[in-house]
Amino acid sequence: MSNDFALEKRLYELDKNLHARFADTVLSIQHILSNYQLIFPDFTDHTELHTLNIIDFCNVLIGKQLDSLNADEIYCILLGCYFHDSGMGVSEHDFEGFCKNIDFGDYFETHSRDNKPEIIRSFHNEFSGQFIRKYARFFDFPSDQHMFAIIEISRGHRKTNLFDREQYPLKLDLPNGNSICLPYLTALVRLADEIDVTASRNSSAIYDLSKITGEVDIIEFMKHEAVKGLEIENDQFVMLVHTDDEEIFERLSLVASKMQKTLLLCKEAIKETPYVITQQRVVIKRI
Repeated sequence: MSNDFALEKRLYELDKNLHARFADTVLSIQHILSNYQLIFPDFTDHTELHTLNIIDFCNVLIGKQLDSLNADEIYCILLGCYFHDSGMGVSEHDFEGFCKNIDFGDYFETHSRDNKPEIIRSFHNEFSGQFIRKYARFFDFPSDQHMFAIIEISRGHRKTNLFDREQYPLKLDLPNGNSICLPYLTALVRLADEIDVTASRNSSAIYDLSKITGEVDIIEFMKHEAVKGLEIENDQFVMLVHTDDEEIFERLSLVASKMQKTLLLCKEAIKETPYVITQQRVVIKRI
């Protein structure tokens, strides 16, 4: 996989002013992404490094279809990638306010209302959507429709119903005459986020792994450390795994199954669009 910044380059070619808006927003959000470490000091990477991985995966998944995307679609998917985990580091004040606007369903029938980290972890996509909406004026989105698209792409990296055509219309019309294919852009980000499972998410530049003590966190880090790479082939994703721990290998088999489920869902969600995701399966290769 090549980190060639294809989306960013194409946006610059199509609309330099929109690219400048994107670049300005990235500068303002970079430090926000690291705030999650205040709440989740032992959690896998959700900084800009993770965002760049997601964008790079999207570059590869889109491939030659990039020429079919207009500047507004590229702008929205790029910012959707940057904002998708912004809800992981919300302030205490925002947490209280955002909770009033989020539908938690029956979650609190079995979970404590006082466990802020667990609530945020379980609904961080919704907190991201709330964060974008509250601070939209600081990010200078070109229109309310752009803001809507970025919110739904960010929210849609997990849990949301990609078949809901009110949230994810096939053509979201913009004031400038362009339109955005939200199911495709959101499916790309959801799938890209799902397959970012390699050891690079545990960078020693971010974490002192010796200080991680929580059992769940240790297992998560061991799983990531065992995945030495992920190859994107035309018809499949190949997880390159190195571990002598059979329990970790079995857990990674479950990860692959979850990735397969997400892949099939995303492929189904874009059937009505002009776009395709060519991969059919997720396989594990022991190295």
